[in-house]
Amino acid sequence: MTIENISLFQAMNAKMGYLAERQKIISQNVANADTPGYMSQDLRKVDFSKMVENISKNKMHVTMDTNNPQHMMAPDQSPNPKMAKSKTPYEVKPDGNSVVLEEQMVKASDVQMNYTLMLNLYRDAADMIKTSLGKKT
Repeated sequence: MTIENISLFQAMNAKMGYLAERQKIISQNVANADTPGYMSQDLRKVDFSKMVENISKNKMHVTMDTNNPQHMMAPDQSPNPKMAKSKTPYEVKPDGNSVVLEEQMVKASDVQMNYTLMLNLYRDAADMIKTSLGKKT
């Protein structure tokens, strides 16, 4: 059994993957801040607490495979954040660009803070497992 099979680590990996993808999109927004007609994008927030609850309730579960983005998700699966549409921008420049740099910087710092939190939690949980097995960290 590897550490990736533990549901806590699966949830933290999913959250870190989501945060990494969100950071990519925010950096694309900043890079296109002066591109005429560019609309700001963002990922839909995923409720990771519900995902952790579902993982912990069902020790063993089968996931459905969807081959069409229009298929409904199973109750224990998180939605694909890439499929989400971003909210309608409330501030658009005369050239049609909707990127607000201040808003993007706040989002980027929020993502960095959450990623650092997940990384520290991951490290602490791994250290606890090592300690419980009698290995020094």
